[in-house]
Amino acid sequence: MRDAITVGLLAIGSVFALLSAIGLVRFPDLFMRMQASTKATTLGIGCLMLAVAWHFGEIGVATRSLLVVLFVFLTAPAGAHMIARAAYVTGVPLWQGTLRDDLAGKYDIAHHELEGVAKPDEGANRD
Repeated sequence: MRDAITVGLLAIGSVFALLSAIGLVRFPDLFMRMQASTKATTLGIGCLMLAVAWHFGEIGVATRSLLVVLFVFLTAPAGAHMIARAAYVTGVPLWQGTLRDDLAGKYDIAHHELEGVAKPDEGANRD
């Protein structure tokens, strides 16, 4: 039973990693590629590390595996967000089939601020 669960988690993790690689090659623009690589890879690594933790069954290995999962879950989305923001600011083109750009005309590139979002100190000084 232990081996079946390990193989199942490894298979799921491998499928997510494969889907991530396919999305990275097949999607038409940077933003879609980042979405595929970040989400699918994060889930793939999570399943692979859970398989390692389950297979070895030692507290030290399980702790390290879960710390890897936690690190990837915390850093991958934040890193992807920062890369996407930098790409948008520098003018990386969207795919021609993109239906709408929610940031068009609302993002102040000079100050890196979004219009219509109150700053923390502005709300407190209202009379």
